[in-house]
Amino acid sequence: MDTWIDRVTTIEGTLWQVLGIVLLTFVLDAVLRLIFNRIARRLENTRNLWDDALLESARKPVRWGIVLLGILWAAEVVGGDEPSDIFQFVDPIRKVGVIVLLAWFATRIVSNIQNSMQDARYQDHPWDASIANGIGRLVRVSIIIATALVVLQSLGISVSGVLAFGGIGGLAIGFAAQDLLANYFGFLMILFKQPFKEGDWISSPDREIEGTVEEIMVLTTRIRTFDKRPLHIPNSVFTNLIVENPSQMDNRRIKETIGVRYDDINVLPGILEDIRHLLHNHDAIDTDQTLMVNLLSFGSSSVDFWIYTFTKTKGWTEFHEIKESILFEIASIIERHGAEIAFPTQTLHVEGSESNIEPREQQSLS
Repeated sequence: MDTWIDRVTTIEGTLWQVLGIVLLTFVLDAVLRLIFNRIARRLENTRNLWDDALLESARKPVRWGIVLLGILWAAEVVGGDEPSDIFQFVDPIRKVGVIVLLAWFATRIVSNIQNSMQDARYQDHPWDASIANGIGRLVRVSIIIATALVVLQSLGISVSGVLAFGGIGGLAIGFAAQDLLANYFGFLMILFKQPFKEGDWISSPDREIEGTVEEIMVLTTRIRTFDKRPLHIPNSVFTNLIVENPSQMDNRRIKETIGVRYDDINVLPGILEDIRHLLHNHDAIDTDQTLMVNLLSFGSSSVDFWIYTFTKTKGWTEFHEIKESILFEIASIIERHGAEIAFPTQTLHVEGSESNIEPREQQSLS
């Protein structure tokens, strides 16, 4: 009877200890939440990216660390009174948990710094998104690999043995990982040479690739075509691919050939002069670039001149709006001079006829 009473008393005492640990865990979590919120309010007006990054990175790992330690403490209390094989894993779980929480904190701080480096609130010259995201991915992958090795070592698994196994099977693994390594080095090439970045419109003259770069990842790059299809391209492809990047242009070019009738050749100098004046005084034309309006050639049915100039904008939609406006104004200039835009005509001379047959007009414009 005394043994049974002692047993009940022990269980009751253990239960109260566990409840106390649970209560203490909740209290500490609430206190930490208040502390983090108060510090965050003080730091939100500063331009120092490190304090914000450290605070936000530590918030969740610290709180989950308190919960984990509370659970393991409670397990130790129960295990002290109820010996069982399952409680032998408390210490390894604690070691692995601490390592994983530290790794989680490290990856979070990398992500927060990566985002802050692109934010104009913290940087006078924000980093390019592609560079910041690429470096962030590389660092996070390195942290994950290092964490895995440390966890293995903490569990008593020899890291040197794992590496030796990798050496024995290195040839087979090398063949299997060849494409992965090629894609990884392709990613590094994109990251540091920057033939394009996220948001750029790119195309390839030797492949049917054209669209907007949505995301540059470690192994692949996702491109959204203009008909909204996603293309996932291995990064190794870009090491030997010709890539055109219209997004990196400084200007867009207007290059048009226009013809007037031979009957209008006398007024052509005035037309050209008015067009030059139009372009030199147009707000959307970059007059620091080459600007040419000249007689080009005597065609089969028209006197041809060309315009060659550059717009200030490099936006595709805005460029076409500007080009449309300029072409309409050129048509108005030609009309004001009493001339007409030529289109192909043919005059048929019939032998023995006193007059020529009326010219036959073709419907296509020159």
